[in-house]
Amino acid sequence: MAKVYTEKDVDTSALQGKKVAVVGYGSQGRAQAMNLHDSGLNVVVGLREGGKTWKQAKEDGLKVATVAEAVKDADLVAILTPDTSQPELYTKEVEPNLKKGATVLFAHGFNVHYGEIKPQADVDVVLIAPKSPGRLVRSQYQEGRGVPCLVAVQQDATGNAFKKALAYAHGLGGTRASVLETTFAEETETDLFGEQAVLCGGVTELVAAGYETLVEAGYQPEVAYFECLHELKLIVDLIYEGGFARMHEFVSETAKYGDLSRGPRVIDAHARKNIKEVLEEVRNGTFAREWIAENKAGKPKYNELLAKDLAHPIEKVGKELRANMSWLNQSCADNAAKQSCQSEQAQKEKEPVAAR
Repeated sequence: MAKVYTEKDVDTSALQGKKVAVVGYGSQGRAQAMNLHDSGLNVVVGLREGGKTWKQAKEDGLKVATVAEAVKDADLVAILTPDTSQPELYTKEVEPNLKKGATVLFAHGFNVHYGEIKPQADVDVVLIAPKSPGRLVRSQYQEGRGVPCLVAVQQDATGNAFKKALAYAHGLGGTRASVLETTFAEETETDLFGEQAVLCGGVTELVAAGYETLVEAGYQPEVAYFECLHELKLIVDLIYEGGFARMHEFVSETAKYGDLSRGPRVIDAHARKNIKEVLEEVRNGTFAREWIAENKAGKPKYNELLAKDLAHPIEKVGKELRANMSWLNQSCADNAAKQSCQSEQAQKEKEPVAAR
């Protein structure tokens, strides 16, 4: 069982009066910087000067500087830019300006685990990974709650790496929920596997396969969309709220019997074998090497696969049907002021589900 930490376990002095540099101001960067600031920490956001997020961070009332200036003399540097940009950023902007004994914090262990970033021996290297998107990290904090986080220490040069990491999670509001101890390897490998086999790859392929099966059998595309995609949220919400038990509590007896008797035929021994192979490719580095090479080559395969995915007929049908669902537009409008929801929604029409 994982070790779990809450507010009573935090040494708040670990970051009290210290300079915390948050590099990046996307979904997680903005949420984390604002939460830390509101928790009383000395936060400076490191960004490209004059960029869109530079202006936004200033409007949010935060101190802003170039990445190099933010990192210089910082006691903790949180690198919250996309995985693909981190190695170059770290080499050019972060590493040359890190002081001895500083803490470098990541929200995902990919680059450290697979050796794309190799921090020097005189700094602490830690991970705090909130298990929610940035919007929820911020909104839960504002409501006096928090989202669960994972914590890991890869390198403890000062002997206080864990204390500082936990204090950072506390500043996010994570200790109000729970902070689970893990490792860079476990966080990275389970995160990649979850995205590929279940959350993104598995779900979208299952949705597409179900939709295609119904349409090919002569059913209306619109009806197929509702059955295979639209209603998925209802089931996922129930599972999210209370596991399989809550889902079984609220669906019909017919649905439950269909679940229990037919589900194992869909995810059968062959599917489980493939799922295990996906995990092995994550663990042995095959996926990481492939993705790193794909980025260096300009993402030709990625772009081809993405274009094919977004050209699926379910996308056209879904877009037309969603246009008539007023509550989706209203939900977006309600969150626009806090999280630029309108821009995010527009971008989601262009980007894959896994984009973040």
